[in-house]
Amino acid sequence: MGPARLQRWIGALALSVLAAAPAAAQTWPARPVKVIVPYATGGPADVYARFLAQRLGDQLGQPFVVENRPGAGAVIGTDAVAKAAPDGYTLLVMSNTHTVNETLLANKPYQLMRDFVAVAPINYSDLLLVAHPSVQAANVQQLVKLAKDRPGRLNYASSGTGTPYHMAGELFKSLSGTSIVHVPYKGSSGARTDVLGGQVDLMFDAVTTMAEQARAGKVKAIATTGKKRSAVLPDVPTVEEAGVPGYEATIWLGVLAPKATPPVVVTRLNEAITKIVSAPEVQQAWAQQGATALVMAPAAFDKYMQEDIAKWAKVIQSANIKAD
Repeated sequence: MGPARLQRWIGALALSVLAAAPAAAQTWPARPVKVIVPYATGGPADVYARFLAQRLGDQLGQPFVVENRPGAGAVIGTDAVAKAAPDGYTLLVMSNTHTVNETLLANKPYQLMRDFVAVAPINYSDLLLVAHPSVQAANVQQLVKLAKDRPGRLNYASSGTGTPYHMAGELFKSLSGTSIVHVPYKGSSGARTDVLGGQVDLMFDAVTTMAEQARAGKVKAIATTGKKRSAVLPDVPTVEEAGVPGYEATIWLGVLAPKATPPVVVTRLNEAITKIVSAPEVQQAWAQQGATALVMAPAAFDKYMQEDIAKWAKVIQSANIKAD
């Protein structure tokens, strides 16, 4: 083969490769899609990831398989997705742990806005501050007084450093002027179990998973963390309403893909997720659990994440919060 012919062959091969990429994206998904949840089973991210995966599979015609990879404040599972092929076959279910970690964990092996593309949000829910029945406080004012009378004696569980549960506790300490010890776990299930068992005094947990325990009297419902009372527990005041001005902390979830994932795949995923979370029956069911659907285009979700990174950066820096 002469040089000119070789050059033409190489050019034709390059064009065929370029043409194959959009074609492959148009036929996506052609095989099962892996959905990595960087948290333990049983928590909100896991529950809603499985809910979404089932319906995405039904809608798009291929299985969406959830895989839990917890550890290191969500870094282990997240890094696995950052390093995955950007072909639409590996997705990440993330929470605002990730936006917090951008400031809290400076030496992560990835950067959220550099290594991922925003796909779609899922939902948000308030947290519920609960106390084991043995704690001698039934409301926020009593809890703050107890914590100030016994600095460093009370403790609170979280699902790990940088998670919404952790940040809710640190924000509470900062705004209430209290000293309460953080006890990080590798997942929310372990933290929840030890609060229910009395090994730990307090926890900020998702309303969606802790409200039932509060109704059963297994824990005391002290306050919810949103700007207004939760419809799930309307008799429980917010932290701000109960005496801590400016307090607000929620947990929200979303879906990301590795950077350079084809835009047509991102768009198709966004449309599919939007269709699922916008269904009236889904919104009604989630409202009963204390969750509210979030609907955004990829660009709007990207902006939402950037704003959340900036919000928590101010909190972390002003309160001098450090990773454990």
